[in-house]
Amino acid sequence: MNTVESKPNVKFKLVSILSNAEISPNVFLLSFKRDFTFRAGQVLGVALLPTDDARLYSIASGGNDENIDILYNIKPGGKLTPNLATLKAGDAFWITVPFGSYAGSDEPAYWIAAGTGIAPFVSMYRSGMGDNKILIHGSRTLDAFYFSESLLPDFGSRYVRCCSQQEGEGIYHGRVTQYLEELEDLPEDQKYYLCGGAEMVVECRDILLSKGIPFSNVVAEIYF
Repeated sequence: MNTVESKPNVKFKLVSILSNAEISPNVFLLSFKRDFTFRAGQVLGVALLPTDDARLYSIASGGNDENIDILYNIKPGGKLTPNLATLKAGDAFWITVPFGSYAGSDEPAYWIAAGTGIAPFVSMYRSGMGDNKILIHGSRTLDAFYFSESLLPDFGSRYVRCCSQQEGEGIYHGRVTQYLEELEDLPEDQKYYLCGGAEMVVECRDILLSKGIPFSNVVAEIYF
């Protein structure tokens, strides 16, 4: 990997793409070979040029995986993702080193995600932290439950899929916030990890607080 100083205190590394597959309409899973360590839940910056402002993406790989997976969706009119989606195996782009304090643990917890916000929880799951977790994932459509083919067999009834616009077998028809509103007797001594857009995170946090969950037990990461 080549390393350059892009801006003060920001170092980029040039990496080569192994695959950049469209796994759902306008949603891609990008992979490249790993040569660094990270903690499940951390993010890294992505840019097409080392002079660009990096956009942050959660790592979706396990701590011992050979490759790094990044889940992203195309933002219409965006400076990065429309062009990032055109890259093929062998093309190069730039990343920062992983960072961030949003990290899982082996303790019982709730993982609550919307859309591509599932990525850090997939990383935690692939790192062996999924046995005692409740995973709640919200999306608008049935094709947006990313990684469900591996999550469903392992989590079973502990994996709740909430779909707001379509119905399906085993799917809760409604938003994540609606599902949380209907839950009773949530444990107050467990952590509740939230990852999604700002509106979803704020609404879920407020619902949890209204149900008696201590503020210190709500751990949030917002993506834009």
